[in-house]
Amino acid sequence: MPEIAIVAGSGLEKSFKIDREALVRTPYGDVTLSEMEIFDIPVVFLPRHGREHSLPPHMVNYRANMFALKEVGVKKALATNAVGSLRERIGPGDFVVPDQLLDFTKARPSTFFDGKDGEVVHTDVTETYSEEVRKALIRSFQGKGASLHRKGVYVCTEGPRYETPAEITMFRRLGGDVVGMTGCPEAILAKELGIRYATICLVTNYGAGMQKRVDHSEVVKLMGASTDDVRHGIKEAVRRLSE
Repeated sequence: MPEIAIVAGSGLEKSFKIDREALVRTPYGDVTLSEMEIFDIPVVFLPRHGREHSLPPHMVNYRANMFALKEVGVKKALATNAVGSLRERIGPGDFVVPDQLLDFTKARPSTFFDGKDGEVVHTDVTETYSEEVRKALIRSFQGKGASLHRKGVYVCTEGPRYETPAEITMFRRLGGDVVGMTGCPEAILAKELGIRYATICLVTNYGAGMQKRVDHSEVVKLMGASTDDVRHGIKEAVRRLSE
């Protein structure tokens, strides 16, 4: 079975040629996983928002998704996220490989260890993202996009609305570098399951108050223009992780 998975974010749902699909049943819901090959390497493909981008960030079944990857034998996961920038030095078109996150989600099941089985588990997330997977992404995305930032703090909000200017100011003061709606609890759930996980973030805009307004059509436009770079970078990262 494939040991590497791609968790694809906005704009990448139909960017890879799929060989076959399979329904995986989990205690948290059913998940349709796709399989394909990259450089003759078997890979699991999971579009986070669904193949038709029908799931908003706060409605994604993160627990089912991560559990399904674990069930089919995935050991390493490469994710993509579209984000807004909280720093002037990080501009639209840049790539960021975060090494830490701040969780500002509100209503999402955030752990597999809810205590219902009588077991209390506290997961160490000092190394929030896998260094092995981060390094593969960094090496694979060098030279792509306007600029590559090798570290950063990802701030995850509930969505689906964009953030207020006051929230952006707060996130900046707390040390955040980029802001998105899908990075958590996905990264934490992968950590709980022992899946080595990291993500490549494409900056599509500046946060509210840092530019005149956040226009979703402009976000979509930049995502479309960067799809080839993201796809080629992810393919190269898969090759590196399989070595």
